[in-house]
Amino acid sequence: MTQILIENEQAKEEISAEIEAAIKKCIEYTLEFEECDFDAEVSVTFTDDEEIHQINLAERGIDRPTDVLSFPICEFDENGDIIDADFDFDGDLIMLGDIVISAERAKAQAAEYGHSFLREMAFLTVHSMLHLLGYDHIDDAEGERIMFEKQDKILNNLGITR
Repeated sequence: MTQILIENEQAKEEISAEIEAAIKKCIEYTLEFEECDFDAEVSVTFTDDEEIHQINLAERGIDRPTDVLSFPICEFDENGDIIDADFDFDGDLIMLGDIVISAERAKAQAAEYGHSFLREMAFLTVHSMLHLLGYDHIDDAEGERIMFEKQDKILNNLGITR
């Protein structure tokens, strides 16, 4: 079972029921693809460029907007097992973390890359889910290759293509 909490804290881009359903499907399928054997909770917040800029500055010291931010709560080992978490596990859901997406930035990137808003939102969700599951690509060429390969496979398996 996966509990997905979605909050829309922006009014610049419409978040349709179809986009929300796709995001939920991406989260659930990423967990399945990664063979996660636990029940999880994930929080997704839609915001705009101004707000994500402020979060990026406060949390990462980067003074600009970005498309998506991931805030993992768990730390995983190389086998995908949880080795550290910022909460006490009570046997129910494992809170993986928070995903914050700038819907405004996603809409602009979709136009720039020539694909749909839904596809861009799905891509950002899968990308962020992989971060929540312990993958990273910052200053890591091999990690980037692995992440992008997995992203492509997950989106292709879901039929969400460019």
